[in-house]
Amino acid sequence: MTDEMQVPEKFFLERFGLTERTLERTLGMVLGRRIDYADLYFEYRVNEEIGLEEGVVKQAAKSISQGVGVRATADEKTGFAYSDEITVPALQLSAERARYIAAEAGTSASVAVTDTRRASRNLYPVGTPPTDVPIRAKVDLLGEIDRIARAYDPRITKVMASVASENRLVLVATSEGWVVGDARPLCRLHVTCIAEDNRNGTPNRQIGTFGGGARAEYNFFLGGERYARFAREAARQAIANLDAEEAPAGTMDVVLGPGWPGILLHEAVGHGLEGDFNRKGTSAFSGRLGERVASSLCTVVDDGTIPGRRGSLNVDDEGTPTQRNVLIEGGVLKGYLQDRLNARLMGMAPTGNGRRESYAHHPMPRMTNTFMLAGPHAPEEILRSVRRGLYAVSFGGGQVDITSGKFVFSASEAYLIEDGKPTRPVKGATLIGNGPDVLTRVSMVGTDLALDEGIGTCGKDGQSVPVGVGLPTILVNGLTVGGTKG
Repeated sequence: MTDEMQVPEKFFLERFGLTERTLERTLGMVLGRRIDYADLYFEYRVNEEIGLEEGVVKQAAKSISQGVGVRATADEKTGFAYSDEITVPALQLSAERARYIAAEAGTSASVAVTDTRRASRNLYPVGTPPTDVPIRAKVDLLGEIDRIARAYDPRITKVMASVASENRLVLVATSEGWVVGDARPLCRLHVTCIAEDNRNGTPNRQIGTFGGGARAEYNFFLGGERYARFAREAARQAIANLDAEEAPAGTMDVVLGPGWPGILLHEAVGHGLEGDFNRKGTSAFSGRLGERVASSLCTVVDDGTIPGRRGSLNVDDEGTPTQRNVLIEGGVLKGYLQDRLNARLMGMAPTGNGRRESYAHHPMPRMTNTFMLAGPHAPEEILRSVRRGLYAVSFGGGQVDITSGKFVFSASEAYLIEDGKPTRPVKGATLIGNGPDVLTRVSMVGTDLALDEGIGTCGKDGQSVPVGVGLPTILVNGLTVGGTKG
């Protein structure tokens, strides 16, 4: 091991007040006759969020947390314990508890830390963490966003904007004898606008939201005046929704726009491809590797290696390097997303998708940046092919049943398609379907793949992690649309 590799890693060890000997002894305490694997996850995190409403700072919070999670696995059982103190006694107690939960008994073993290293790449090089930028600069930016949004249209009556920053240092040590550290910046800007008018004496109040973020420096928002685009886009959506009519209901062709509509792919398909659901046989995709599960136009990828993206990581939360995973290729199911535990139990390789919310949570297989690759059709061609249908540009909330694949999503911005052209905006539209089935109904895929702006957060089993989604313009035939207009 060269000195160049030792120096970066010493930073993480020193930051947590650790030595290699401490790691070896703690892992040795976790291991025993019936323990297959053990790891330690150390974390130091700084979070900051500032919110502006009606031109006044209504929220300003900053927090610092630190702790360690200790995990032991024995066959399918997982023992997990954590502490917000990183001391030798706390490590020993957590190690004993994790081992006891996993195997109920056991004797200590020896572990030698043989490979200490930092991630071999840096997908998010940051000089100044976004949490180190003065609060005054962030407040001034939010004030400028408020001004820009209100200037868009006099019917914008309320503006809410927030900027959130995070800097996280993690160190993972495993019973296989290696240690890896990672420094993870994250920033997010979100804008909500409310528009009101009173046509014909009837109050009309609509909302528009937009935002973005990245694993980048705070200047990410200033480059190309990205913040100004976010403000105007939120205002535009709110104004557009003032003219929206009630959405029709029925079965119709639906065109999904590029970018954020990929959230439907994430929820309806992505979760069903996570290893734990498939190992337990509870996913609609269980046991279907090598089978056709989608239109031949569909290739779905989960890629945690895209520089600067919100869902990207140098290494996952088990220390495994992230990678580009082709899940569905040409409509055929090719693989699942795996953490170490489920990969071992399924006889597969880890894919770099072991993720956790914090040191107080155990890892599980999760998505990173999930999207469908571009296809051969021009977006204009796709719209022209639809005589009557729905064009969904953006989505709000949604939910999916992993076992059946059934989903319901609400469109926050949508338009009727009439004779091949988007026309009147509609409100109250929901898309109802089945994840595996909806992919078989994709008949056209656009050339315009776009990733979302970087604001997505995914929830699973009570844990939330940042993710990315993406989609080109696609046409789904015969999808059920729920609305209030028959």
